[in-house]
Amino acid sequence: MNPDELPIAADADGYQSDATADVRNHEEARDQPTLEPLGMQEASAQALIDEEKRPLLERVETEPALPSAPNATTLITAEQRVTDLQRREQALRREIAVLQTSQVRLQEETAAAQAAMGRLIQEGLKELEQRKQTLQISVEQLERRQERIRSEMKTTFAGVSQDLAIRVQSFKDYLVGSLQDLALAAEQLDLPQPGNAIGMTEKPSASAEVFSKQETAPQFAEQSFQEQTKKIRNLLDQYRNRPDYYGSAWQLRRTFEPVHADRVSGWFFTQGGRGAVRTMGSRLQNILIASATISILHTLYGDRLRALVLAQSPERLGEWRRGLQDCLGITRSEFGPERGVGLFEDPFPLVQKADRLVKDGLLPLIIIDETEDEISLGLLQFPLWLAFAPNPQVPTYSY
Repeated sequence: MNPDELPIAADADGYQSDATADVRNHEEARDQPTLEPLGMQEASAQALIDEEKRPLLERVETEPALPSAPNATTLITAEQRVTDLQRREQALRREIAVLQTSQVRLQEETAAAQAAMGRLIQEGLKELEQRKQTLQISVEQLERRQERIRSEMKTTFAGVSQDLAIRVQSFKDYLVGSLQDLALAAEQLDLPQPGNAIGMTEKPSASAEVFSKQETAPQFAEQSFQEQTKKIRNLLDQYRNRPDYYGSAWQLRRTFEPVHADRVSGWFFTQGGRGAVRTMGSRLQNILIASATISILHTLYGDRLRALVLAQSPERLGEWRRGLQDCLGITRSEFGPERGVGLFEDPFPLVQKADRLVKDGLLPLIIIDETEDEISLGLLQFPLWLAFAPNPQVPTYSY
């Protein structure tokens, strides 16, 4: 039996008990003596019983069953849970749809980013390749330009320098010839005064001394100095092929390239130790060439050599001093008026110093910096001078 039906059955039993009690009451009343006749009393009681039973049965059959309180609460809770689950299901479905949409969008964005990255990498590689090709072309152009400049330096400038040396030598021959003619004319003069005669006899001896000094000046281009020429070439080969970075003082201690050797060799053998060479484009490179020249001459003439450097400013002279110290391994004590290297800003005192050195039997080497715009003619009278000529196609460095 269902527990929910228990209240209904209990109510029906209550009604039946009430009806039974009424019936019993009527029967007891029937049993009591009445004034009415017995037949009439029994008919009346039976009619009352039938009337009482009929409404009671109809009421029991027609009365609706009352729902139990616990069963209604359970149904309401279940309906609420179902509603909640349906609501959560709908929310989850919406979230799943949103996540699927987001996944599709992320996949599309990832694919687009990968494609963009691939294009960027390709463009970068292409740009790098183009830059590489451009640099290679530039390097090739610079190498060809370097070779062309070297060829011009070996041909064109060498010819110009040789022409300049020939002109200077011609001017020297002209001066010597003029002095000789002057000396001969002085000898032919007939002066009656004895004091004057003594003076005239002394002049030829002085001019002869000058000529003897000029004849003893270095002439590296002449064939009579084959042994000296061979020694110079051996020194150049040694500087170029077997550099001594820890040699004694006045010996070249730096790397000597073939282009440097060509400049020094041309100055010795083509220009005869008197002439200009084209600048290397850097003062340090010019100092290297001058240092090699000083080292060779110091090997040939020893302490007789005196290097005199001419530059326009103290800064440039300081750079010459530091460069010569570095290349020749000499100390600062070697620089000074009475030392191995002299530094001058003006050509006039340099000419005076060179004159005194020649009179003392020493050998001055005049080195002229590239920045000197004009060369004094007084410098050209000495047996050894080296000038660095600026390149007209390259601007001169200065500070």
